[in-house]
Amino acid sequence: MIIMRCGTVVACLMLCISVSASGCVTEYTDTDNTNNTHDNEVHKMIDMSNKTILMVIAPSDFRDEELFVPKEFFEKNGAEVVIASEKKGTANGMLGGTASIDLSISDADTSDYDAVVFVGGTGIESHKLYENEIYLKLATDAENSKKIIGAICLGPMVPAGAGVLSGKNATVSESGTSYITGKGARYTGAEVTRDGRIITGVGPHAAEEFARTVSKALTHE
Repeated sequence: MIIMRCGTVVACLMLCISVSASGCVTEYTDTDNTNNTHDNEVHKMIDMSNKTILMVIAPSDFRDEELFVPKEFFEKNGAEVVIASEKKGTANGMLGGTASIDLSISDADTSDYDAVVFVGGTGIESHKLYENEIYLKLATDAENSKKIIGAICLGPMVPAGAGVLSGKNATVSESGTSYITGKGARYTGAEVTRDGRIITGVGPHAAEEFARTVSKALTHE
């Protein structure tokens, strides 16, 4: 009887393995609901079908993931994304990606957008965008219009240069720390930091969390 029961258990286990390998979903009970809560948060859709987001990049050497990961996230949740840079055309990313520039920053009107997001990358420093008047004006206009302002990696150096981060909690890529603190920001060192309408991220590995936080700010979650 014991041998038969063992055989039955083994047969059931083999069947479960076979079913799982075939791509079928097996039921799993999470007794403390920890994993379900996490999965629900990760996969939860955020309705942004009425939102338009301006993503701002350097003329060259933007960080690929910091543009493409949030852009995909925003668009999957229904938002319209417009890419702006110094001039229209094509910009090359640090890792070989390319982006079509929809709009010159000098032609951007922040009243047309619900959020303005500054993408990072070494181009922020090589082009000294934190001293570029058209980039700084865009950050200032976004602040004055009370828009959601996002910035990731070295991107926070632009709103910092415009005085937007003064007195605000913010994070940034390590090499930009002294610059934003010198402009009055309170550096947190966190992966993503939100202070009211301002969301900052530390780098490419935080790109999805950054995008989700911007999206929640836009939908008042």
